[in-house]
Amino acid sequence: MVNRMDLSIFKGFTRLFFQTKVFLPMNILVLNCGSSSIKFQLFKMPDEVLLTQGKAEKNESGNTRFLMKVSGKNRKFQFTGFSYQQNLNRILQELVRPSNNCLHALNELDVVGHRLIHSGDKNETKNVTVITPEVIAYMESCTLLAPLHYPANLEGIRTIGKLLPEVIQAGVFDTAFHTTLPPRAFLYGIPLHWYLNHGIRRHGFHGTSHKYAVQQTCKIAGLPLENSKIVSCHLGNGASLAAVKNGQSVDTSMGLTPVEGLLMGTRCGDIDAGVLVYLHENFNLSVSEIQKLVNNEGGLLGLSGISSDFRAVEEAARKKHKAAQTALDVYCYRVKKYIGAYAAAMGGIDALVFTGGVGENSVYARAEICSGLEFLGIRISQNLNAENNGSETVLNQPGAKVKIVIVPANEELMIAREVAGWIKNKRPGIFQ
Repeated sequence: MVNRMDLSIFKGFTRLFFQTKVFLPMNILVLNCGSSSIKFQLFKMPDEVLLTQGKAEKNESGNTRFLMKVSGKNRKFQFTGFSYQQNLNRILQELVRPSNNCLHALNELDVVGHRLIHSGDKNETKNVTVITPEVIAYMESCTLLAPLHYPANLEGIRTIGKLLPEVIQAGVFDTAFHTTLPPRAFLYGIPLHWYLNHGIRRHGFHGTSHKYAVQQTCKIAGLPLENSKIVSCHLGNGASLAAVKNGQSVDTSMGLTPVEGLLMGTRCGDIDAGVLVYLHENFNLSVSEIQKLVNNEGGLLGLSGISSDFRAVEEAARKKHKAAQTALDVYCYRVKKYIGAYAAAMGGIDALVFTGGVGENSVYARAEICSGLEFLGIRISQNLNAENNGSETVLNQPGAKVKIVIVPANEELMIAREVAGWIKNKRPGIFQ
């Protein structure tokens, strides 16, 4: 008996294969489904024409704030409640609304690409994974590895499967870029059989963002990707660093789960594993309480007692709030420490790139992180740093050994590139 989803995938491939030259451009809808938001971008590939972008996000009252940018204009809506069915259906409606000038009909969509969080112990090395029932079942088994992300990933996939049953769905795992880590970087110091039999190792995350940031940095700074040593700083509510040597990730700060590494909005980052045992044995904290502690109650929120939002903590620090300043000190210190470690691991550093909401938009964070790293050749221009936020910019002092670059995060474009490249390889000549 043929599975309905397998049949839909077959029909989708058949449609791609029999396209005439008139339909060579690909319309790829990229979705990033989070626990309280859905970000979307629609691209016409391979020319990377952005037809529209936007997001549906849950507001403070639990309702939906819908934002969309099309033809240079911003549109805003409000809906009661927040559900993936409601919001994805509205996104699709807007894509074919004549006044938006995106698509004439939904059958013009060729592929829906998803940002997926964790490939687990399959050690996924492919850039693109076709969503099949087997992939969905495997993702379900990995939910505990990324409890904040995977339920949303799965809900988005299932909902699109209902709304667009004959459109191919493909995913790019956040962990894929980091499969080039050598054993010395990904192994933990526990008995080897836990890795060999259960895949307990450092996987890393934000891979799509790091890959895009590094590629753009090389273009902006005039560096050869295949002969470069770059530290990529994805700093947002979730945050991680990657050491990228000659275009390949050789180390990264997140681990088996997204908790390890830097201080984040609500995640604690690096912590002595013995602390968690101590909390369990002496304060009777359950596994779920510890999970909540390290994922939802730590980070900037836990240390400042104010907010998980870097902007709010920064504002409080300017008003002499001591705990807020301490939280910022810990945040920037950890980033700085990892930069030094990764420069040592790669035997040098050619460029330092800032991406993500904090990396792109906090003058304070960039200045504080770079301060004291002059011995590595990292010399930030205070004027350029103060004058530039949120756009691709070089920030280093003239003649400085290390390029310092802002690259606005664009995981959606990177996913569209990966998916388009995968289609091209599946059907040579499709973009020729």
